[in-house]
Amino acid sequence: MAFGSFDSKGPGSTMSEINMVPLIDVMLVLLVIFIITAPLLSHSIRINVPQVTAQPVEQKPVVIDLAIDPSGALFWNEQPIAEDELAARFAAEAGVDPQPEVRIRADVETRYGLLAQIMGAARQAGMKRLGFVTTPGQPVRGGPQTGSAPEGAAPAATGGPAASPAPAAAHGG
Repeated sequence: MAFGSFDSKGPGSTMSEINMVPLIDVMLVLLVIFIITAPLLSHSIRINVPQVTAQPVEQKPVVIDLAIDPSGALFWNEQPIAEDELAARFAAEAGVDPQPEVRIRADVETRYGLLAQIMGAARQAGMKRLGFVTTPGQPVRGGPQTGSAPEGAAPAATGGPAASPAPAAAHGG
């Protein structure tokens, strides 16, 4: 600590401020020491790993496209299916290894209750991978008309089985 006074209180009063210069010097010295010693602390053990010439396993992901048109009609991979058959199909696909991903492509006008029933049937059958196909860049109905959906929300793709064959995005769950 420094002693002395710069004000007019007179001699005898002490200055109660900490001199930071020595503390900064110590910090810089420690920083330089850590920068120099940090690369030396990584130990590496040399191991000769065996080299093998093997072909990688190529498994194409199996995807089930479940489309729902505005009237509530269901399409399993572009083929019409009754709602009663859906649980049996989900149960059959849940036992397959690797388990396929179900991508639900629903019209904007589809009832939420129907979507909830389909998702519940899939989960009850043991399906683990569910996703929704959406089209980015379209405004949400009743929302802002700026040309893009708000962050975190995307509208459902329109159309039944006649919609575009290549979905723009699929979000897994």
